[in-house]
Amino acid sequence: MQAQQAPLRKTAVPALVIAVLAALVAVSVWLVTRPGPLLIQGEVTAPRVDVSARTSGRVAEITSDVGGRVEAGQVLATLSNPQLVTAHAAASSGLDVARASQAAAGATRPEVIRAREAELAAAQADLRLAREQVARDTELEQQGLRPRAVIEQTVRNLDTAARRVEAAEAQLDLARAGASPEERAVAAAQVAQAEAVLAQRQADLDELTIFAPSGGEMSARLIEPGENVGPGAPLFTIVDLDRAWITFNLREDLLSGLRVGDALSVHVPALDRDIEAEITLINVQGQFASWRATRATGDFDLRSFELRARPRAPVEGLRPGMSALISLGR
Repeated sequence: MQAQQAPLRKTAVPALVIAVLAALVAVSVWLVTRPGPLLIQGEVTAPRVDVSARTSGRVAEITSDVGGRVEAGQVLATLSNPQLVTAHAAASSGLDVARASQAAAGATRPEVIRAREAELAAAQADLRLAREQVARDTELEQQGLRPRAVIEQTVRNLDTAARRVEAAEAQLDLARAGASPEERAVAAAQVAQAEAVLAQRQADLDELTIFAPSGGEMSARLIEPGENVGPGAPLFTIVDLDRAWITFNLREDLLSGLRVGDALSVHVPALDRDIEAEITLINVQGQFASWRATRATGDFDLRSFELRARPRAPVEGLRPGMSALISLGR
């Protein structure tokens, strides 16, 4: 009986060893062939502003240079344009003329008023004489010493003198009142027009000073002192590093489990560190960015999406153009 059990034990041991070895080989093959995490490469991007001039001129002074930090409203450069200065002076003189015309329309010279008052006094004196003459001729006519025709002429002279007094009074009123309401309105409109022209010329002069529209780092300067620039020509480029974000392009089959507001661990090789970022945007891209199926059956096209993530805390040294990596499980 013991002789039979010994051969059985001898055959069981090699079988167990073979089974263990087979299991180890299977596990090793599975570990080697199983799909690993997918590494996605993205790029750091930041808002950039191209600063340009709204008028032409020659570069007189540059107060900021490439690599420097600028603040919103800071003077970057100044331009010179003698034509605009001359136009501003002409507009200022035009406004002075319009205001003088308005003042002249609103008042009359004292000499003119005194002349009209003298004319009125003379007309009133003629009226008194005409009344006295009518009274004398009427008395003489009653005595039979004046013909009726003389009386009628004297009355007509009285009416003429009264009309002259009315005309003199009207001329005095006009002199005291000055220009008519219509003339005053025209003068006021001319002043408003001259003020608008001067404001436009002043705005043109103000555009000769170039200000930074936002804060950031100046990444490019495209002008030199003494250079002529035209309207709309780019002068500087400002990059806002404080608002940098990271952009990834993903196929739609890799978006599973990703939502706006989720946290991402992003590795930046240039800084050799991992940073924590938050997904702020998942947006479909155009048809040109779609992944096309290579097989007629069993496959389908996949759209590409832009995934944008913003660092949750400021990252020193993070700059546009740096590569960024994330790992997505399959």
